[in-house]
Amino acid sequence: MIDMNEPLLSIHDLQVHFHTEDGTVEALDGVSMDVGRDEVLGVIGESGCGKSVTALSTMGLLQSPPAEIVGGTIEYEGRNLLDLSRKEMDQIRGNEIAMIYQDPMTSLNPVLTVGSQLTEPLLTHTDQSEAEARERAVEMLDACGLADPARLMEQYPSELSGGMRQRIVIAMALVTEPQLLIADEPTTALDVTIQAQIMDLLRDLQDRFEMSVLFISHDLGVVSDIADRVAVMYAGTVAEHCSVADLFDNPLHPYSRALAESIPSLDTTTERLPTIEGVVPDLHEPPSGCRFSSRCPQYIGEVCDAHDPELTPCGENHEVSCHLYTDVSEATPPWPVSDPSVNGANEVPTEENP
Repeated sequence: MIDMNEPLLSIHDLQVHFHTEDGTVEALDGVSMDVGRDEVLGVIGESGCGKSVTALSTMGLLQSPPAEIVGGTIEYEGRNLLDLSRKEMDQIRGNEIAMIYQDPMTSLNPVLTVGSQLTEPLLTHTDQSEAEARERAVEMLDACGLADPARLMEQYPSELSGGMRQRIVIAMALVTEPQLLIADEPTTALDVTIQAQIMDLLRDLQDRFEMSVLFISHDLGVVSDIADRVAVMYAGTVAEHCSVADLFDNPLHPYSRALAESIPSLDTTTERLPTIEGVVPDLHEPPSGCRFSSRCPQYIGEVCDAHDPELTPCGENHEVSCHLYTDVSEATPPWPVSDPSVNGANEVPTEENP
């Protein structure tokens, strides 16, 4: 029997390496995050931090070689997806777990009609007849806000606009009513107006179908508009895992704080937004300690260089991977920090105190 209190998806200590001619890239180093039932988890971070690798690992779509999952588990409804056979995974992928990709033209076959691509998941995963599948596909196109869906069924992707193609990709992902939807930066290739429409559509569909969503983006504004909780990723690790409200009101990890400070404000008095000094570490030879230590404004010395911080509970449903909140060193302040001035911990950035 399924425990409804358990998360629908639980990723624990996921480690993924890419073996290349230049050496091994440690793309993911102990990534852990949960997606609850009927919940939207936002995953944010800059390009190359491991967001898409996490999604593709969950879908079982990493190309091996060069990719290799060297450790960890990905549990969906209590089953470790990494232990399933290819046939078992094929039954889940596109049926119980579906994915929306960044560019709709890479998801749609240019030589097949919209109808044939929408009915394929139904004909593969259900016992519906072709007529029933087509009827269901038309209903899904209509639910995604597309006019004259019966006509669209006979058209090819190249005949449609970018916004229409993205709506069709969403319809294709949801036509089997999956329990988990993975959306990998679904609005990146669209203009601002269409982005807003797609986000409204995703919110409406998530509510209508009561599904869980793993929403990946590099845009804090977009994530704040749809997610319940957020996992902040940096260089293949999870820096912070908390509610959207906590991320904006009380970001604890120095990297999360830097991201929050970089959001433009209409009433800002500064000419330039703050930047993070330094560069992302080379994942061919990642640092032995915290991967953010070389750029961290709250660097506290040897402990940051020598020890890789683990996700540490910091209050209710709030985890941070930072030595400001661990007990590795006596120099580390305890949680909670009663004096916000200690190493700047718990200090919410303001205009007067950036």
